[in-house]
Amino acid sequence: MHHATHSAAEISPETRPAGNDAAAAAGPRQPTIKINVWHGTCHHELHRPAQSTFGDVKKLLVNRTGLEPEEQRLFFRGIEKGDDEQLHLEGVKDKSKILLLEGTASKERKLEETRKQNEMSKAFEAIAGVRAEVDKLSNRVTAIEVAINGGNKASEKEFLVLTELLMSQLLKLDGIEAEGEAKLQRKAEVNRVQNLVDKLDSLKARNSNPFSNSGNAATVTTQWETFDSGMEGSDSPSDKSSSTKITQDWERFD
Repeated sequence: MHHATHSAAEISPETRPAGNDAAAAAGPRQPTIKINVWHGTCHHELHRPAQSTFGDVKKLLVNRTGLEPEEQRLFFRGIEKGDDEQLHLEGVKDKSKILLLEGTASKERKLEETRKQNEMSKAFEAIAGVRAEVDKLSNRVTAIEVAINGGNKASEKEFLVLTELLMSQLLKLDGIEAEGEAKLQRKAEVNRVQNLVDKLDSLKARNSNPFSNSGNAATVTTQWETFDSGMEGSDSPSDKSSSTKITQDWERFD
């Protein structure tokens, strides 16, 4: 039986193990060294083949530091090392110390994250302020609704003032820069204000014409009230007149 054999040089780059050409040529038995990486006050102990690159070290540090490879700067003996430089060729030995500093990209990313967090906090605060004002206006709209349902009328000025105040809150919401959860909260509050404006318009129409929504049923109720107040006997003229009117109203309703 013929057994195919391949030298390290014959293995294609796609099938070679991770590492560089020198590491592949060295064969499977590569000496492993312990590396002490210091990041500020944090200490990370890594075990890597001596032929590994500084780029390989950066990849191992991603999960430990939260820094992407391009956000890391590795220094050995005071000199920053490139990703392709090999540990053993640069003099890194067992228990050697490597210094990790955050690169410009990391600092910029953190600054951007901080900026976004600050903006989101401001957005939440602004939306909360609008929500508190809308709560008060909502209570006033409810008070008008209760009054109208009770047969009372509200002043036209109250409708005008409330509408203007609600529209003012809409303008405030429109001026709030928001992303993510803050954007969802702003949208919910916008919908809430718009619903209150619509409700106020409906109440204003009812306030101007109390019987507009009741229709013929309101007429029937009025006739029954007249009938009750004027009832003197079953054969009285007012009894017959009211009864006839109710019948006519219901015929028109049908």
